[in-house]
Amino acid sequence: MSELLPFDHNAFLASVTNQPGVYRMYNSERTVIYVGKAKQLKKRLASYFRKDVGSNKTKALVKQITAIDVTVTHTEGEALLLENNFIKKYQPKYNILLRDDKSYPYLLITDHRHPKLGLHRGGKKVKGEYFGPYPTVGAVWESLRLMQKLFPLRQCEDSYYRARSRPCLQYQLNRCSAPCVDKISDTDYLEQVQLAKLFLRGKNSQVIEVLVGQMELASNKLAFEKAAKLRDQITTLRKVQQQQFVSGIASDMDVIGIYCHKNQACVHVLFIREQKVLGSKSYFPSVPEKTNENEIAEAFICQHYLGSDINTAKIPKELVIKHELAAKEDLVELLKKQAGHEVKISTRVRVERAQYLKLAETNAQNALLTKNSHKESMQARFRELNEVFELPQGINRIECFDISHTMGQQTVASNVVFNTEGPLKSDYRRYNVVGITPGDDYAAMDFALNKRYKKASTENMPDIIFIDGGKGQLGRAEQVFSQLNIEPTPLLVGVAKGESRKPGLETLILAGSHQLLSLPSTSPALHLIQHIRDESHRFAIAGHRAKRQKASKKSVLETIPGIGAKKRQALLKYLGGIQEVLAADISTLSQVPGISVVLAKTIYDALHDK
Repeated sequence: MSELLPFDHNAFLASVTNQPGVYRMYNSERTVIYVGKAKQLKKRLASYFRKDVGSNKTKALVKQITAIDVTVTHTEGEALLLENNFIKKYQPKYNILLRDDKSYPYLLITDHRHPKLGLHRGGKKVKGEYFGPYPTVGAVWESLRLMQKLFPLRQCEDSYYRARSRPCLQYQLNRCSAPCVDKISDTDYLEQVQLAKLFLRGKNSQVIEVLVGQMELASNKLAFEKAAKLRDQITTLRKVQQQQFVSGIASDMDVIGIYCHKNQACVHVLFIREQKVLGSKSYFPSVPEKTNENEIAEAFICQHYLGSDINTAKIPKELVIKHELAAKEDLVELLKKQAGHEVKISTRVRVERAQYLKLAETNAQNALLTKNSHKESMQARFRELNEVFELPQGINRIECFDISHTMGQQTVASNVVFNTEGPLKSDYRRYNVVGITPGDDYAAMDFALNKRYKKASTENMPDIIFIDGGKGQLGRAEQVFSQLNIEPTPLLVGVAKGESRKPGLETLILAGSHQLLSLPSTSPALHLIQHIRDESHRFAIAGHRAKRQKASKKSVLETIPGIGAKKRQALLKYLGGIQEVLAADISTLSQVPGISVVLAKTIYDALHDK
């Protein structure tokens, strides 16, 4: 790649158009360091190169510019949308960056003969009606548990629903009306679906009125068992209604509060849908120095609500925020176009909305203070850890490895990473361990360390590596690093559990000398080691359980060469189930359509380990 020449801004500005558009600024490494939009590109770009540029952020930015690219758009609104897409793509250091791009969870009632009530998050959009968004998956599961008590709708997967020949346990627990085996008529089931939709829209009183009418009708017809069920349903609904917070006028809006302190920012969003506060969430965008709250507000709305990858159901009818937005009109038009309905941005509010706004700002302040408190506590623990090991370069990054398996099967190794701010989850890794003797933890550790460090760059090398295990595991780690030739080699430390395996009794084993070191149970350094060890253990177990669950769902027939989906289906259908297949001899297997004698012998030998 050719070396970039010093940037001649005069020559560049002479050729720039006055049309609206987006510009990208590059540094000497050809990295995008800033993305901006402009109604008049030439006028906006010229402002960067004046002698009286006031902002320190702008001065620092201009010093690093070696090239600028310009993309012309038809309107300022198009420029706003393109700017947002470029920011997400390039993550420039001088832009306000919202790093949380996870999709929100929704409650979904599908569009089937017997609609399913369940969770939907990201992925392919399913036909049906969505309710939300909810701030966390936990909030959705809590709502699903509540809905099971109120409306006996199926929550099972379609494949499970289609395969039923008799009611499942949920029917016995009165949590499902078992439409799969016709324990409820289609008409009655769809009535429950409509009531569930009304409830999720906040129409609790209307639901109760309908149920009261149905109960009276059932009593008049002497259908006392049905009337009793309806009575219990009404009682549960009234209890729920008393517990829920219902707003007077707030029906579908997000309230955005912002708090800034020492070049840090927190944006807190209250989600209000169908006159209920569904929850809230805090965001901590990366903010360049000398950035004001109005800029943060505009950048947050752009990055959070706009873009082709955003679910349009996430955009409410109203956004409440106290900050004045320079591109407010363009934002409103873009939001309307994306959402497919009218969207309002309220910046001057009173009464109820003002109370919500104050609540959101208070939560933003508390969230940022809590985060900083945690950060300071973590930095103190890192300082204590360095006092224990006295590394000349200090300790800025630590990693920990653990192995998880069940009787040697589905072995998974975890690698978790902490820096001075806490867990660095973007750098976490799991390794599916293969090619070893089942149950050989030493070989599993060897596999994981080679995977992580064999081709790793020295830039993200840790200062300390903790190995969850005793001298054997640590010895294997030492062998791996002696072959890898990494300079400087990170300090290797084994973490052996005490006799009773209680926290506080851990023994540290230093590489090389295998010297044993015990820290006081009150030591902040030990608390940090326990934290990363426990996180490594949790991460390994979660991966192992997922792998084990996936393996348990796999039919034993899937492992036999030459047996595809159609032949598996033929075997199960002809013989009546997997137990019958396991009990069948070669002669019986060969009678299945499509199964030859040779294939029948292959199946028999595979099922009986011959």
